[in-house]
Amino acid sequence: MVHVVNGSSRTLRYTADERVRPLFPLSKIGSGLLLIAVFPGLCAGQTTIPGPFRPADPLNPSAFQHFYDMEYDRSVQEFAQIVERHPQDADALNHLLMAVLFRELYRIGALDASEYANDSFLNARHRDADPRISQQIKSLAERAQAIEEKRLAENSKDILGLYARGVTRAQFATYTALIEHAWFSALRNALGARHDHDRVLALDPQNTDAKLIVGTYSYVVGNLPWSVKAASSLVGMGGNKEKGLKFLHDAAAAKSETSTDAKIVLMVFLRRERRYQEALTIVRSLEPQYPHNVLFALEEGNLLRASADNTDAEAVYRRIWQDGRSGKYSSRHYEGAAVALGDLLRSEKDYAGAAAAYDLVGQVPKPDPEVAQKAALGAGEMYDLLSKRDLALKRYQAVLAFDSASSLAETARKRMKSPYI
Repeated sequence: MVHVVNGSSRTLRYTADERVRPLFPLSKIGSGLLLIAVFPGLCAGQTTIPGPFRPADPLNPSAFQHFYDMEYDRSVQEFAQIVERHPQDADALNHLLMAVLFRELYRIGALDASEYANDSFLNARHRDADPRISQQIKSLAERAQAIEEKRLAENSKDILGLYARGVTRAQFATYTALIEHAWFSALRNALGARHDHDRVLALDPQNTDAKLIVGTYSYVVGNLPWSVKAASSLVGMGGNKEKGLKFLHDAAAAKSETSTDAKIVLMVFLRRERRYQEALTIVRSLEPQYPHNVLFALEEGNLLRASADNTDAEAVYRRIWQDGRSGKYSSRHYEGAAVALGDLLRSEKDYAGAAAAYDLVGQVPKPDPEVAQKAALGAGEMYDLLSKRDLALKRYQAVLAFDSASSLAETARKRMKSPYI
């Protein structure tokens, strides 16, 4: 049974027995509930540029620009300075929490939009989080909510307090879902965030910022099977897909604190709806604003490929590779473009071209280990199809050298025993 939580700080806690694999991992019910837990926190609390900032601090524009350009270390440093100047401001703490959380999610490989465009995020395996960073995230969430609870104890209709607490809960839901795998706790915090922002809209119907979380939940619940939606409405989880998309459109168009956030969530949901051209319009509006964000660039190629425009997708992947080689992307992990290119050429049965694309990753001085493994495995399989067994075996050995305990390594061992056909 799903329980709607009250406003106590208990919503930020979980027990060790909750750290399990996703609920109902093969069902639409489970995927829907987990999307509710994950999505709002992936973007909640971010601010478009230029725009209003809470608190008013001259360093905010730079901190957010660095955040969106994936210069996470600088962003964390600047948000930390803002917190030092505004130690009792929940919004400042939420922004620092956001930057620390996203830096870690990116480091462990959990920010691939393609995982959330379907349900592959349910079983995606990422690297372990740094325990020190996990503790920092929990500490920031606790500090923010303590301030929010104090404000709301003094005035239960404090709109800014309700909004800030909803953001804290949403981000902590994402943390517990993607890093701790505490799914029950994640869902409780996610529902608490929805409850807070529903109250914001009840008190201020024109508050477009609150429409991000409410719209996200409404869309996800609206996608559940009818029988599940009926049961969900009994426990406060009512939703409507079209209303959710409308709320997200409203938030995206408002040029307010969550307009960029809404664009990102809307882009992924439109991809789930196979409305690829609309999603492309959004990502192409974000790329010029944040030219150093390699994830936005990759998503353009992925959307083109999803819409069966392989020629343009190939051109985008090749452009990203060249831009990465010239130092354009802050994260430096542009090698995903080579793997995406290899996958595309492989789907077209251009096995030689695919092998060459996968092998490009070897030119990167310090590639992401998981991406490098995928590339080596892909290249090995292509060389097997090309009857170049010696080259295939070398690539499979490279997979094992990166991480011999991974699922990719297990596949490589099988390929070493028997060629890929």
